[in-house]
Amino acid sequence: MSLKPPKIEMDKQKIEGFLQRAEKSLDPDDFAFVSNLVGTLFFLSGLVEKKASAIARLLRLIFGLKTESSRQILNIEPADAARSERPPAKGHGRNGAAGYPGAMRVPVPNKDHKKGDQCPECLKGKLYPICPETLMRFFGNAPIQAVVYLLEKLRCNLCGQIFTAQKPAEAGEQKYDETAAAMVAVTKYGAGLPFNRLEKLQDNCGIPLPASTQWDMVNESAEKLKPAYTELVRQAAQSDVFFQDDTTSRVLSLNKGGEGDGRSKERKGVFTTGIVCKSEDKTIACFFTGHKHAGENLSDLLKQRFSELSTPIQMCDALSRNMPENLKSIICNCLTHGRRNFVVEINAFPEQARHVIEVLAKVYHHDAVTKEQCMPPEGRLRFHQEKSGPLMDGLKDWMETELRDKRIEPNSGMGKAFDYMLKRWDKLTRFLTVAGAPLDNNICERALKIAIRHRKNSLYYRTQRGAWVGDLFMSFIHTCSLMGVNAFDYITVLLRNADKLADDPGRWMPWNYKQTLPEMPP
Repeated sequence: MSLKPPKIEMDKQKIEGFLQRAEKSLDPDDFAFVSNLVGTLFFLSGLVEKKASAIARLLRLIFGLKTESSRQILNIEPADAARSERPPAKGHGRNGAAGYPGAMRVPVPNKDHKKGDQCPECLKGKLYPICPETLMRFFGNAPIQAVVYLLEKLRCNLCGQIFTAQKPAEAGEQKYDETAAAMVAVTKYGAGLPFNRLEKLQDNCGIPLPASTQWDMVNESAEKLKPAYTELVRQAAQSDVFFQDDTTSRVLSLNKGGEGDGRSKERKGVFTTGIVCKSEDKTIACFFTGHKHAGENLSDLLKQRFSELSTPIQMCDALSRNMPENLKSIICNCLTHGRRNFVVEINAFPEQARHVIEVLAKVYHHDAVTKEQCMPPEGRLRFHQEKSGPLMDGLKDWMETELRDKRIEPNSGMGKAFDYMLKRWDKLTRFLTVAGAPLDNNICERALKIAIRHRKNSLYYRTQRGAWVGDLFMSFIHTCSLMGVNAFDYITVLLRNADKLADDPGRWMPWNYKQTLPEMPP
């Protein structure tokens, strides 16, 4: 026999009906006792529900979720049985030779035969070249390599004059090659490997590189790349859609109030703002660390925007700090944030949460179709109005009816999830009224992971200068990632052409530097 009592659905209408019937059949004292008992049970049930939701949020905050997909949350089995029985796609899970553009290609000639020879099998045909067979071999090296040149020295046994061999051309003029600085920047600000860890790694590989030397390398490189960074931010300001968000950061000098942007007395918090700026042909990521919030950083960015351009679209969450005064933009709120409230309540309100998640899944499916078909903004808007509009209208009516008929308690977790959606409905559904308006802010949240990874591994910046250097390299590295460009190669090329950047930095952006490079003199 199970000791666990059955769960009682605390429906407010049913409880009121029960109390009305009990009042007629019980004497006043008994009815007062039963009424207080039921009221206490209803109150405790609400507390348990809130605590369960709070615990779910806490667990999610600590451990996170691998995925918030509808299939995972709702435990949906594949609808198509044939699809589940389909054999796995062929492949071994590894990349082919074409997937390694940075690997060295070594042509190996056929020593036994050559082009035009008679076929040794049929003795009639002639051999001709076809696609070569690929053979791959991987090697391990320290991230930063070093070469020691031993210049032969000869001394005259009579006069004592010393004659030293000339330095080879490949030795270069500087001790540290541009590729070394680029590699330190990519490992530190792209992969989140702190200077001290890279120092230990280099030492284990027999090529010591002190952390202080690494900082000197990236600090000097950042100064050389400043014109390109300024131009990158300027071009980002001309974009059509701006995704913004921020995360906490730590800069020791700012936390002590020793330096900053003039806000240290009125605001102690330090943040790293990520702004992903998207236009028709390019996507740019910009990072800013300091006392300013995301909205304030976006306002500063848009001061560089050409006045003749149309009003930009701003995608952010519903926090007030993301929307400062005097910022003219078409504001969109993140639909994923609204959906997340229902994901948290899936156990307390399974039917209602499931309904909302399923409706939004259809909307996201429609958006995926627009991306697959590469629809222009106007075509995407019409498609969503036709396919997603009725779904969202029906969802809004359903939520309002649930609250109006008191089937959902307004102060419950589900009631608050409804309230969040309904209060921000116009901003959450901007994709139904404005061409090019996105559904969510996921692209910016993914961009901020590069700053979060750096914060988790390196813990802090020591000075505001260090934070600026980090922002510069993170902006370059993540923009290259968004544009499908090799960040290491890009930073190396910029450093090797640093003397030409100031003349025309617009020609040295991640999307056009390869076209500019052949035009430069050797």
